[in-house]
Amino acid sequence: MGQPQQAEGPDDRSGAAGPPPLRVGMVGYAFMGAAHSQGWRTAGHVFDLPMRPELTAICGRDATAVRAAADRHGWASAETDWRALVARDDIDLVDICTPGDSHAEIALAALAAGKHVLCEKPLANTVEEAEAMSAAAESASARGQLAMVGFNYRRVPATALARRMVAEGRLGTLRHVRVTYLQDWLTDPRFPLTWRLRKEHAGSGSLGDLGAHIVDLAQHLAGEPLAGVSALTETFVRHRPLPGGPTSGLAAVSADGTGEVTVDDAALFTGRFASGALASFEATRYATGRKNALRLELNGERGSLAFDLERLNELWFHDGTEPDTYSGFRRILVTEPDHPYLEAWWPPGHGLGYEHTFVHQVRDLVHAVAEGRRPEPSFADGLQVQRVLAAVEESAEKNSVYTTIAA
Repeated sequence: MGQPQQAEGPDDRSGAAGPPPLRVGMVGYAFMGAAHSQGWRTAGHVFDLPMRPELTAICGRDATAVRAAADRHGWASAETDWRALVARDDIDLVDICTPGDSHAEIALAALAAGKHVLCEKPLANTVEEAEAMSAAAESASARGQLAMVGFNYRRVPATALARRMVAEGRLGTLRHVRVTYLQDWLTDPRFPLTWRLRKEHAGSGSLGDLGAHIVDLAQHLAGEPLAGVSALTETFVRHRPLPGGPTSGLAAVSADGTGEVTVDDAALFTGRFASGALASFEATRYATGRKNALRLELNGERGSLAFDLERLNELWFHDGTEPDTYSGFRRILVTEPDHPYLEAWWPPGHGLGYEHTFVHQVRDLVHAVAEGRRPEPSFADGLQVQRVLAAVEESAEKNSVYTTIAA
């Protein structure tokens, strides 16, 4: 791997030599590419980082579009072949923001080339791919290379505070975890058949797109893995118009000129944690009126926590040890400087937003790289989520039969 070099010349702010650069190459420039660019571009302006992220190169197949994305988001150069980006000596870390069908190939090549890797969720499209990626990351760690999965909702200050409170024992023994992730962008049957609706590209539908987030978040907050699940899935609209017309070639064309949807539209499943705590999950892109409604609640013997992503600066806490006369859920406004990530942001009461989760993700990853410390969530964590998703699919195929999750 091309090793980061000490920056030459004075730091613009202090007049002293700045931290060494971390030269980033990103593959993909659409929605997630824009979000990740925001994180890489902003983190060093907010937090004191031990390395300075440099937006060295961005990659996409359309030369005109990727050059425009580079100019818009502040990348120094553009590539149209990810293999060329991975081979560059001036890239230290490869950030993968592509559809799931290319995650494994790019990540394995980047690790083999000596790069650090950040890969968007879900880690892969299959357990077998995720196992290969996790094994490669484990081998690369011995050479000082790090690999992390982009589960950005861990980096919401309120969810990070919830994890701290669970770890401190504020809830006592956990009994229940309830998580839902509801969107509505597929409710119109005229919405075209994009790559997210084809299994060969996306791996699964709402299960991988939304379910991966809530499985990771539930396991992270609980501090333990799921042991088994019982599931139902459904595809409500099974054929959709092709985005480029009947000759687009995206999928097999039906007699009416539409293509087949080969992923789930909704997934509903229950689970059991290793400790015996129970969990319920719902992921759908058919909840009319819901835009990005991720909600969770954890109930323990001593208290409960509740969170709503659409009010992401708030965490609700019930202290079950208080007398009933005074007990009840109370709002914690998560904007204090001693709350996670908030020491570098605005005065109390000035809230953050969705994009800040990617800034926090960069902060944590840069510190891990500089310290040679295993980042979280690791590829092994991503593999665990992939195994849960596979167990959900297996259970649904067997009509909700309880399916254990491989260790």
